[in-house]
Amino acid sequence: MDTLEELNRKLEGAKDIKSVVKAMKAMAASRITQYEAAVKSLGDYYHTVTLGIKAYLTAEKIQTVIEKPVLQKSDDEVICTIVFGSDLGLVGQFNDQISGYVQQSLRSIPGKKEVWVIGERVQALLADAGLAVTRSYPVPGSIDAVTPLVQHILIDMEAMRETHHIKQFFVFHNQPKTGSGYDAVMQHLLPLDEQWMQDIITTPWPTNKIPEVAGNAATTLTALISAYLFVSVFRACAESLAAENASRLEAMQRAEKSIGDMLDSLGKKFQSLRQSTIDEELFDVVSGFEAMKKAYH
Repeated sequence: MDTLEELNRKLEGAKDIKSVVKAMKAMAASRITQYEAAVKSLGDYYHTVTLGIKAYLTAEKIQTVIEKPVLQKSDDEVICTIVFGSDLGLVGQFNDQISGYVQQSLRSIPGKKEVWVIGERVQALLADAGLAVTRSYPVPGSIDAVTPLVQHILIDMEAMRETHHIKQFFVFHNQPKTGSGYDAVMQHLLPLDEQWMQDIITTPWPTNKIPEVAGNAATTLTALISAYLFVSVFRACAESLAAENASRLEAMQRAEKSIGDMLDSLGKKFQSLRQSTIDEELFDVVSGFEAMKKAYH
């Protein structure tokens, strides 16, 4: 049975842990706001980029994307998969969910798989599943660190396209849901999705003026595609970070409730044991007094 001193140490330890949990909750909530704001601002940038591509297609009088017959992909073709996870723990099923989704999705995609990961935790899960993890990147610690990471990934993508002739790139990440929670999602980065291009073609231009492309059309398209890739990877990273911190916030809320319950239980035990100790001491005092009375009679 615990003594008063032991119970008091446990109470003080639980209070310290609760303070840490509160601080982590506040930090996670603050970061969620930052990353969600970044994702929201990316919407305007993405809209501008798609309008630029629309302007190019209109100027070049491209009215439709010609559907080519689907050819059987070779099993030797290399598919590059970029997966966003976390470096830190206390995120619930965040890494397990994206890892399971990646494994399930890649089964239906023919070809050899080369996996790039952002985050040590998800890297370990994918490696244990037998996937070839060839590149790893640290998870950005702030919104300011996202841009350098995205630029690094895009440079590596371009290098792999030139030296290893890799054409297929996919990105996987967790995306926050409205309200709470998150879903694992996938985007086909390259080659550009034909349905996505067709949707751009059929989207009405926002004004009555006919758009024009200044300068070299091919150079303009290259710049627009580069911007599209940048905003796509940036958004995937920001959404993953928002989902990670949302998952951490939920984990901290559960931990805070458990610690609160433990504090209540320890507090009741402490008060009960202290009262019992006081009662015993009073009983000893009364017993001693009674013994003294008998001794004097």
